[in-house]
Amino acid sequence: MTDQRAQIDWREGRVPVSTRFDDPYFSLQDGVAETTHVFLDGNDLPARFRDGFHIAELGFGTGLNFLVALMAFRAAGIKGKLRFTSFEAFPMVPDDLQQALAAYPDMPGALLRDGVPEVLDGPDFQLHVVAGDARQTLLAWPGRADAWFLDGFSPAKNPELWGPDLMVEVARHTATGGSAATYTAAGNVRRALDAAGFDVTRAPGFGHKRHMTRARLR
Repeated sequence: MTDQRAQIDWREGRVPVSTRFDDPYFSLQDGVAETTHVFLDGNDLPARFRDGFHIAELGFGTGLNFLVALMAFRAAGIKGKLRFTSFEAFPMVPDDLQQALAAYPDMPGALLRDGVPEVLDGPDFQLHVVAGDARQTLLAWPGRADAWFLDGFSPAKNPELWGPDLMVEVARHTATGGSAATYTAAGNVRRALDAAGFDVTRAPGFGHKRHMTRARLR
């Protein structure tokens, strides 16, 4: 993994906040509920799950999105494997990762007990975390995702993960009929997704956020 590591402060002793981007890693209200609403419901999951379904993500963070998706895949009774690829520039150190996931004891956080992996294979999943700046690493990625979780920090604080050129690469690495979802409804993000080839809609957001974004590749 990259030598650049996430720098963390803790809010209320349980919610990790990036000091680099001054933004929490997940909702102060309920990170699992946020992931379910924004990324699963936003990509019409678990209804679309099948063997080999491939989720890609900008921003691995605590790994909570991966764990929630895996639990939903298992609950849906799908035979086979869920594929999950995440692009992360600043991985959390193992102790911080485990402290963050301790807030959700019902999640299989033990899968990440050694920290952010490069590759992790299980009986019903394959996780691959690509280290480095997604603006470079996504260019070289040979895969195509069925669904994207666009989960960088706030576009106002982490604009490099939301730029038009990167959204073009997201579209280029999306399978036919594929989708994307994100918690943000910022106009520049929606315009970038539209220009990249997605049909973009606003949907009700999670918690205090009025709107989020759903997108389907044209």
